[in-house]
Amino acid sequence: MLQIPVAEMEDWIVNRTRYYDPSFVSDDPEFRHAHITVLAPMIEWHLDAIGELAESVRPFDFELDRLDVFSDGTIYLHVDPVVRFKQLTAAAWQAHRDVRPFGGDDPLPHLTLDRISDAVGLESTARLLNRSLPIHGRAESLELVWYRSNQCHLIRRWPLSG
Repeated sequence: MLQIPVAEMEDWIVNRTRYYDPSFVSDDPEFRHAHITVLAPMIEWHLDAIGELAESVRPFDFELDRLDVFSDGTIYLHVDPVVRFKQLTAAAWQAHRDVRPFGGDDPLPHLTLDRISDAVGLESTARLLNRSLPIHGRAESLELVWYRSNQCHLIRRWPLSG
């Protein structure tokens, strides 16, 4: 998976991951659990193309400004400006045409928080966030990571330097 880390949400996401499935909490100190996905799923990747992409993009500020839910029950934080992340996905996809981003052609960039269940909803998730919205972040690096139970780790990180 290619991602932008979100340091401001790391502790929150690690705690929720640990609650659901501790095998996805990485022991790699460089691995960032909180992220906005740029391109996934990835089984093969082109390191030179990812490096060129990172070199072509300047760091930028963003906000996680509101809670929402996808039709499958995934609770997420909306990203603003969405266009910057969509541009990253489009550029990464050009170099990895065998990957269909999230199974679709126009994925909505977001930060996944939780999933609707009998015990979890938008209100309970908002309470856990403790009214901390909006969350201000800065995209400064692009990360290639591996997500698999008991194997989550950082493969490589590139600074955004356009």
